[in-house]
Amino acid sequence: MSQNKIKVVLLCAGYATRLYPLTKNQPKPLLKVAGRPMIEHILERLEAVPDIDHVYVITNHKFAGHFSEWAKGYQYRAPVTVVDDGTDTNENRLGAIGDLAFVLKSQNVGAEDIIIVAGDNLFDFDLTTFVKTAQTKRPYPVLAVYDVKEKEMAKKYGILQVDSQGKALQFLEKPENPPSTLASCGLYWLPKETRALLDRYLASGNNADQPGHYMRWLAETHGLYTAPLQGRWYDIGDLESYKTADKQFATK
Repeated sequence: MSQNKIKVVLLCAGYATRLYPLTKNQPKPLLKVAGRPMIEHILERLEAVPDIDHVYVITNHKFAGHFSEWAKGYQYRAPVTVVDDGTDTNENRLGAIGDLAFVLKSQNVGAEDIIIVAGDNLFDFDLTTFVKTAQTKRPYPVLAVYDVKEKEMAKKYGILQVDSQGKALQFLEKPENPPSTLASCGLYWLPKETRALLDRYLASGNNADQPGHYMRWLAETHGLYTAPLQGRWYDIGDLESYKTADKQFATK
C-alpha cells in the first residue's frame, strides 16, 4: 500500500423519501440491516484498508444529531467526524458533489487521496483490492463497477462502457439502451492529483447532485478508470431492496 494517508467521505445527507415512513425521522444509513446500522457494515469493509486516517460522515441538519449520537457509541480505529451541511429539506439539499466539496472545504482537506462511499451502499467487496487497483491508475480517478448481468436491470443504474484497460469511454445514467451491464456502485477513488478538478467542475456551474455527473465530466475532461468488484452489492433505494439486503446480510 502507498504511504499516502487516505481520507474517507461517507455520503449520508439524503432524505430517502422513497423509504418513508421508515426514514421520515431516521436517516437511511442508520437503518438496521442484520441488526446493525448500514453505516457500520460499510465501515467494517473499510477496516481492511490500513492507510485510512480519518472518516467524515456528511449529513444534513435534520439528521446531524442522529449521527452524532451514533458516533458517540461507535468505536473505529480512525477518527470519525460528523459534518452537518446545514440543509434541512430535500428541496434545498446540496447534492452529493456539493456535499463532498463542503466536507473538503469545511474540514480543510487539501490534496489528499479520498475514498467516497454512498451511505446507502451495502457490499462485501474486498476494499484492499479496490484501493490497490486504484493506486495503479494514478493520477486518474477510479470508480467501482458491478456487473448486474442483465440489460433490463442495467436500466436502473449509472452504466459504464469501458475499453480493454478498464478506462471509461461512456457514463450513462439509467440508459434506455445500456451499452453494458457494468453499474457504478457508489464507491469512488479520487487521488490527490484530482483535488483541483472538483473546484473547477463546480466553478463551471456543473450539476452538484448525483456523483455520476461528476464522473462523466472526469471521463470526458481528465480520464476515468473502473475497477470491477466481485461479491454482493445492494443499492438501498426502496423498501423492497432494504428488506432483501436485511435478509441476505442476516444469512451471510
